[in-house]
Amino acid sequence: MTGLVVVDKPAGPSSMDVVRRVRRAAGGVKTGHAGTLDPLATGVVICCLGRATRCVEPLMGLAKTYEATVALGAYTATDDLESEPQPVAVDAAPGGEAVASACARFVGELWQVPPAHSAARVGGRRAYRVARKGGRVELEPRLVRIDAIEVVAYDWPRLELRVTCGRGTYIRSLARDLGRALGTGGHLARLRRTAVGPYRVEQAMSWQRCGEPIGPEDLLPTPGR
Repeated sequence: MTGLVVVDKPAGPSSMDVVRRVRRAAGGVKTGHAGTLDPLATGVVICCLGRATRCVEPLMGLAKTYEATVALGAYTATDDLESEPQPVAVDAAPGGEAVASACARFVGELWQVPPAHSAARVGGRRAYRVARKGGRVELEPRLVRIDAIEVVAYDWPRLELRVTCGRGTYIRSLARDLGRALGTGGHLARLRRTAVGPYRVEQAMSWQRCGEPIGPEDLLPTPGR
């Protein structure tokens, strides 16, 4: 039992919930995942089984593609829908050209501050644990890479994007930073990961299927095999 299982994670379960479900279905074989997806997000989670757990790091380095809905007009403490919106007074909604221009500014290598409610570490502790207890969270910016941002649709205050990016990029932070650039506020309303490298959501197992017995015939090969 060596290979990959690509799961289409629904909203709700964590990435580790996916790992535990696949491990049970595969008879307890050693299992890990190649990249965390927030509980509210859906889409591709790659599980590595058996000796394929050695491929976790290379897989995490692959480019990722997301479909994201950004809600302009308000910030939230968590940069998503897990906390109450804090509306921003906007005199006039930005036009499509202004939105496209703001998006273009975030393509390339850039310094990005992770969300306060994230798994990034502050003084050895997870940032979200500190933030939930009312502690002050000051995270250092990280160098990330965004390869492309496509505006799929825009109807104020809803902005639909397709984003291709490298490892460690927070789409929640991108939503927040776009809101700042536009002067409107912004947070992530929906996120779906549609691909990690060549592994696409179209070939993924459903949540129901990955809870049923998994055998060698269900596994995908690791990169380069």
